[in-house]
Amino acid sequence: MNKTPLLILALLAAGVAPVEAADVKDNWTKHCAKCHGEDGKGQTSAGRRLKAKDYTDPRVQASFKDAEAFKITKEGKNRMRGYAQLLTDQEINDLVAYVRKFKK
Repeated sequence: MNKTPLLILALLAAGVAPVEAADVKDNWTKHCAKCHGEDGKGQTSAGRRLKAKDYTDPRVQASFKDAEAFKITKEGKNRMRGYAQLLTDQEINDLVAYVRKFKK
């Protein structure tokens, strides 16, 4: 009999759970807000200098696919660094979904 499912249930019941990814808002603040702003408008000094897009603009939101945003966040593009070494794929996916929430 495979005891693995029982062990997992026992660990969860005991409060031992796998390490969770960092909160998406914390990741946004730590890695993205310096250029893109807490509000996603890109109107920080770094954002204006780098011509960061305004993620509250529906036209900007329509101009890229989630897969493209994922790839750019992971690998970087132009002057934006990639975050493959700092963020998991799930954390990057969460950031893409977070960006989508800026749309008005």
